[in-house]
Amino acid sequence: QVQLAESGGGLVQAGGSLRLSCAVSGIIISINTMGWYRQAPGKQRELVASITTGGSAIYADSVKGRFTISRDNAKNTVYLQMNSLKPEDTAVYYCHMPALNRWGQGTQVTVSS
Repeated sequence: QVQLAESGGGLVQAGGSLRLSCAVSGIIISINTMGWYRQAPGKQRELVASITTGGSAIYADSVKGRFTISRDNAKNTVYLQMNSLKPEDTAVYYCHMPALNRWGQGTQVTVSS
């Protein structure tokens, strides 16, 4: 069974950094595009970043230059490095595998001003 498990969320002050991890089991990620989404209270879930099997990445305009998505195929893990965090980045962050439409349980990120 394919499972995605996020970790690394928490409370951080504005301007700080966090690194989220998404450990995948049951399938190898090297042949899959992977993505990070987020959902803030009262808002729709939105794409934050995604990375292809070849390592090409796309980002939401709101996080360009601050967030970096990466993958470690040997560890079967996808990361989201978040720098210069802002209060508007506060949300639950989800890992996603589009090929199977599989989601993780989410990890809370809270940025205080």
